Amino acid sequence: MWHISKRWLQGLGLEFWLPLPLVAIAFWFGCSFLAAGQLSQSYSTEKKLRSDTQLEARLSVNVLLINATVNRTQKITQIEVETADPIVKRLELELPTIEFSQIEVTIAQELGLPRQDVRKLVRYEIVD
Repeated sequence: MWHISKRWLQGLGLEFWLPLPLVAIAFWFGCSFLAAGQLSQSYSTEKKLRSDTQLEARLSVNVLLINATVNRTQKITQIEVETADPIVKRLELELPTIEFSQIEVTIAQELGLPRQDVRKLVRYEIVD
């Protein structure tokens, strides 16, 4: 039988190196077990990204001018909003109405402005 003395192992530094493969194998099995547990969990589908919804963003901009082109034949109004903001200089809207009161209310809601301010800033152009 082979008898390895402790003194000989200390001289070679094998006291440290001999158990190292056992520690590595235990670590590998432990990590595999944890990974398998995480990957086998089911996840709720409620957290999926929905691409059929439209994101609504509200901006706070300083409005300089609102041009409204009312097209009576198509029954739509095209709105161009000029701002003092260096990033958002121009906004465009298209409304399915040609009634002035409804146009002003919708613009006020979209821009977050009082209706009186919209009435002062809007310029109408009527196209037949």
